[in-house]
Amino acid sequence: MYRDLPIRPWRWQEGEFTVTRTLPWSGPGCHNQCGILVYSKGNQVIRVEGDPEIPFNEGRLCVRCLVLPRVVHSPHRLLYPLKRAGARGEGRWERIPWDEAFGIIEENTRRLQREYGPESIVVLTGTGRNISHILTKLSYSAFGTPNMAPAFFSGLSCYVPKLNLMQATFGGFAVADCAQMFPDRYDHPNWVPPSCMIIWGNNPIVSHPDSFMGYWIVECMKRGTKLVVIDPRLTWLASRAEIWLQPRPGTDAALALGLIHIIISENLYDREFVERWTEGFDRLKEGAAEYPPERVEAITWVPREKIIRAARLYATSKPAAVQWGVALEQHRTGMSTLLAVEDLWALTGNVDVPGGNILNRPGVDYALVPPPAWGIEDLPRERLQKTIGAGRHPFFKGAHPDAIAEAMLTGKPYPVKMAWMQATNPLACTAADPRRAYEAMRRCDFVVAVDLFMTPSAMALADLVLPAASVLERDSIRAEFVGGWWGPLRAINKVVQVGECKSDEEILLEVGRRLNPSAFPWENVERMLDWLIRDTGLTFAELRERPIPYYAPFHYRKHEKGLLRRDGAPGFPTRSGKFYLYVPAFEKIGIDPLPYYEEPPESPVSTPELAREYPLVLTTGARSFGFFHSEHRQIPRMREIDPYPEVEIHPETAARLGISDGDWVWIENRHGRCKQKAKLTPTIDPRVVHAKHGWWYPEREGAEPSLFGVWECNVNQLLPFGWEGPSGYCAPYKSLLCKVYRA
Repeated sequence: MYRDLPIRPWRWQEGEFTVTRTLPWSGPGCHNQCGILVYSKGNQVIRVEGDPEIPFNEGRLCVRCLVLPRVVHSPHRLLYPLKRAGARGEGRWERIPWDEAFGIIEENTRRLQREYGPESIVVLTGTGRNISHILTKLSYSAFGTPNMAPAFFSGLSCYVPKLNLMQATFGGFAVADCAQMFPDRYDHPNWVPPSCMIIWGNNPIVSHPDSFMGYWIVECMKRGTKLVVIDPRLTWLASRAEIWLQPRPGTDAALALGLIHIIISENLYDREFVERWTEGFDRLKEGAAEYPPERVEAITWVPREKIIRAARLYATSKPAAVQWGVALEQHRTGMSTLLAVEDLWALTGNVDVPGGNILNRPGVDYALVPPPAWGIEDLPRERLQKTIGAGRHPFFKGAHPDAIAEAMLTGKPYPVKMAWMQATNPLACTAADPRRAYEAMRRCDFVVAVDLFMTPSAMALADLVLPAASVLERDSIRAEFVGGWWGPLRAINKVVQVGECKSDEEILLEVGRRLNPSAFPWENVERMLDWLIRDTGLTFAELRERPIPYYAPFHYRKHEKGLLRRDGAPGFPTRSGKFYLYVPAFEKIGIDPLPYYEEPPESPVSTPELAREYPLVLTTGARSFGFFHSEHRQIPRMREIDPYPEVEIHPETAARLGISDGDWVWIENRHGRCKQKAKLTPTIDPRVVHAKHGWWYPEREGAEPSLFGVWECNVNQLLPFGWEGPSGYCAPYKSLLCKVYRA
């Protein structure tokens, strides 16, 4: 199938410019697969344009792609390996050659493996999708440790909860159908635009989440799709929606149960789908009956009339889809919210139908490139059982971020002596209670950071800093299967060389060959890429000659056709063949298997005394046009778009507090505080404030105590660590209390 793709040029001359076809799949951060045309002259990237022949983005690009030349050639780039020349955080570094850097890594790794065991090493990751498979191989095969996790990301509160919940309830991964599975997109004869789409806890026009572009929704709207937007903030899509629901942060589960109750009680559910393909309806009906509109209004602050209208519009629209965001996972009982939203798809029969929520993997027998959890076969079973946090939550898979921090601090269940940080900046971004993460990492004997830029985390914590190549400085592949979502296999093509930066693949291969050569038999990166894509019948060189991607044949209603189960029988790939409206696995471990609502651990309802001192509901982390999490703060064009960290506050609330637009203010609660700039806006509830995340100031002093100002502006200092949900997943990043006052 791949060999039949047309051979097309991937590089050519256009006047004085060399044009290279590629895609910006991480670093800097991008989790999508947009086609780009990179115009270069010599070893200089001049500009980036969208590739109109790539169906995914059809030539459209966000600003993060357009500024790639400024990122690649930024004067702030790390260009050479650096070894700490003073105390950690002192900011004194010595440039060393790569061979010495790799030697230091090998020496320390072997010493700590020998003295404390390979499991004493942890690999800490970020959102760089391109290294998902690379870091599993590095962790499992090179270091021999089972301990790989997003860096101090409490409850692993981003996408992974969704992935595991969907696997547990219907054995797949579902996304809103915007014709993304077809190369001819909206013209495909089998596709139907959603009649209604709920956008829930997601602002895709700005964020463009994993394998999903926000403008696709606009294309659906042009074809008649009506929107219901559920968001505490009035977004661009919310302003154009049929209905905008503005819930109190952290109450989404109650809202979802209220929608379920209306749909069932008014007999608006798809009886045929429910009876034939689901399990647990009677139990769900009984539980949802506890959430009539009056009660849901009291909990969520959403008027009951709007709740009823939204339920009726979604249930009576055929087809309908839900596009959900990570906001649903960033509350302590986020798994329950996710389950309730999943149940809405099934109740209305909008599962794997044109214009509904589609199961996006082409088929059960489709080979995935590269294989998931690459390298785990090299881990002995007894060592895998030593995974930190393995017994903490039976449903949780992998090393637990909260447990890793505790192990660093306490030495239990065993000491953590070495940390490898790649594509992550926990002190500025992922870590709840980042000062605790700082203290935990300081107890490691040896820390390596791999990044494009010097960050607060690398400055404070690392003994060795390795300069990573950006996406325009590396040959690689865009994997087909990342976490749960499928996308076409593509070649990533190197355009320029900057300093002595090495690609993630080059670093992996060199470290791996030194530590465990039998698991890394490839002579160079290209041979390793050949091996990774061997099931396609192509080499990497042949793949790059086929830049227009292969789209596997996609079928709707796969559960009806026996395309989901290995036995070929109709149904879903679950034990009963049904779509569970509850989580069977939860019953076995003592967790409520049905969706339920629980107040956030700190809220006006659950902690009224605390709310008297901290009367505002704090939510965080809405996305920005200019930034991806903590990236791009050193790029002037991006700082023009988003110059300072801002806290959004309603004008009535600001007036009561004596705050004017543009004032610097402190946001504070019992966990900590940070300073941001007040942005007065009527688009947020007067009882709620929203603070931006991921902030630091690369223009400030990097050495301690400043650390680029991260302790001044990072809102995660107001977030507790170790407050994960009952399943081990989800944590309250978006539903706490605070007060705001002028600085």
